[in-house]
Amino acid sequence: MIVTVDTNFLISATQWDYSVAHKLLLELISHNIKIVTTNEILDEFRKVLQRDFKYDKMETCNIMEKVLLFTTLVDPKNKIAVVEDDPDDDKIIECALESKSKYIITYDKHLLSLKEYSGIQIIRPEKARAIF
Repeated sequence: MIVTVDTNFLISATQWDYSVAHKLLLELISHNIKIVTTNEILDEFRKVLQRDFKYDKMETCNIMEKVLLFTTLVDPKNKIAVVEDDPDDDKIIECALESKSKYIITYDKHLLSLKEYSGIQIIRPEKARAIF
């Protein structure tokens, strides 16, 4: 099975050890579920770490190295325009489409409001834990 994760999932999973996202991440890894992302998503993640968590470049680099251990990078070929309220979120759907993900796991309200796109279910980590 393949899942796409977004920036807010990565933040929650890596910054708070007792978060639902962190627990889910450990479960995904232990069940050998393929976790996909893109360079564009990781760039956003890096910026949030530095801007909101005040990590310096070395600390950010260390976190990024750990994330790359459990994620697979994909390079979406097709651009889409689906998320009208936040077009920046289109990159998450592009990743899921390219990787043929079954789920997008997120806390993002714009993505969650879609519920599903092209057969890909868009769910919160809490629901994902019940599934996996």
